[in-house]
Amino acid sequence: MRARNLLPASLVGYRLENLRFDVTAGLAVAAVAIPSAIAYPAIAGLPAEVGLYASILPLVGYALFGPSRKLMVGPDAATMTVLAAALATLPLDNPADRVAAAAALALMVGVLCVLAGRLSLGVVASFLSRPILIGFISGISISILIGQIGRLTGVRIEGDGLIQPLLEIIRKAGQIHWPSLGFGAVMFGLLVLLARLRFPIPGPLVVVVLAGIASALFDLEGRGMKVIGSLPSTMPALSLPDVSRLPMKELLLGAGAVWLVSVSSGLVAARSFGARDKFDVDADRELTGLGYGNIFSGLFSGFPVTVSDSRTAINISAGARSQVSGLVAALALTALLLYLNDALRLLPNPALGAILAFAALNLIDLGGLREIWRVSRTEFVFALISMWGAISLGVLSGVVIAIAGTLLHVLLKEMRPRVALLGRIAGRPGFYKLHRSERAAPVPGMVIFLVQGSILFFNTDFLRDRFESVAQTVPPGTDWLLVDASAVAQIDTTAVAMLQKLRADLSGLGLTLVLAELHREPWEILQRAGFFEGPEATMVFDDVEDAVSALAGREPGTVAQPAPVGEGPVGEGRPGSV
Repeated sequence: MRARNLLPASLVGYRLENLRFDVTAGLAVAAVAIPSAIAYPAIAGLPAEVGLYASILPLVGYALFGPSRKLMVGPDAATMTVLAAALATLPLDNPADRVAAAAALALMVGVLCVLAGRLSLGVVASFLSRPILIGFISGISISILIGQIGRLTGVRIEGDGLIQPLLEIIRKAGQIHWPSLGFGAVMFGLLVLLARLRFPIPGPLVVVVLAGIASALFDLEGRGMKVIGSLPSTMPALSLPDVSRLPMKELLLGAGAVWLVSVSSGLVAARSFGARDKFDVDADRELTGLGYGNIFSGLFSGFPVTVSDSRTAINISAGARSQVSGLVAALALTALLLYLNDALRLLPNPALGAILAFAALNLIDLGGLREIWRVSRTEFVFALISMWGAISLGVLSGVVIAIAGTLLHVLLKEMRPRVALLGRIAGRPGFYKLHRSERAAPVPGMVIFLVQGSILFFNTDFLRDRFESVAQTVPPGTDWLLVDASAVAQIDTTAVAMLQKLRADLSGLGLTLVLAELHREPWEILQRAGFFEGPEATMVFDDVEDAVSALAGREPGTVAQPAPVGEGPVGEGRPGSV
């Protein structure tokens, strides 16, 4: 086996002249990773060092097994919020149990990702529609924002949701530590200012450095301001988390929720960067890379991770050429943990609250919501429902609502398939929708009915009503109701029963039902149901033109009986070939 076959896919064909670009990019990624690595664990009630573990090992796992040369993985605010909700369902007695449960969820998410990638289930990442995903993440962002009230004020907040924490802080206004609130407000204002000035150094990194210096110079801890505290100066050992005392059902449900949200948001981010920087994104291979990134995180006391927007953006803008930049970033963060952790001990909690509040505000996609409102009011309503679920009912319930919203949205779309009557325009070939063109006229002796969607149990009543309303208003001398089924991809047994009843009802009105351009799957279902047999057998034509030519001037009942697929001359009534 050649040596190149032993290399990770993202490092195959690596050139040494790219090393300087990758080292520079890796150091930039490490710098921008520090604030989120320290701040994001607080969302799930985890110690700060766990964020560093989850920022180091996943980079190694993705570099070894991930397909992309430029994507970076790491902690994500939305994923952390779902993780926090999952941990809240578990009986965790102490911080060590919490860390073990988070690591176990990372392992489970990793295994789910790898299995999904092997089974080519990358399409599942598209399960949450864009409006629902935007609404859900916006709701999560508002939850994160509300969750920073305690860190910014120094007051312990016990309420959940949107309203209760606000009412609680009003009741506990006398307990607010005003220096903490003022310091957090200054740090937040600095983040906003640096973002507007497009400062070349990431704002969160500036805040971490300045807040640490201020804490050391002015003894903010001694003045009553809460700080991160001591961090371990060692890397965690390779181990399987002990979850023997935790309920497996809740763990699996939590892992499923984290997996769906992290994979959906992660692959959306990956495709966005791929389109922007002109590189391909293979969803199934990305699932494998994300899977091993999460497995590495779980084996070394980390938590679930996904594609990181901020780290990927910095990596690309710094000119990274391969995943060597990710390995460099991992080494730099390891050095920080081992040798510079004392400098992080004095970082004030209000600074972390400001960083998280700023990140949460940036996740609220007001532009996307405005666009959805402009394009589709219905989808905007679903985005608001998804947002409301994440804020008011909790994140895990929000996931369920987001999924239910997606299913309901699809169902409503399919419950009212578009239908149209077709006719001809004199001197022009083909068929045209009567409601679109004033020049189009019905074909004498027949009604041509186009169904633009599958015929399934939830829309059969709607379609039967449309068929019958048309049949009852046809002009005298109309003998045929021809259904253009070219857009009918599927039918089910309920649809078969509806068509059988429709055929009988039309016969009572002096009309004969005829089908054209029927796809193989619907044809096979109708054939098994005996739809093409017996004295009332329904004719099927290859296309609408053949049907019109064959039926023109004929009396009902004079058309040839159906022949097997592929037999019979063109224009003869027969089961449609595919």
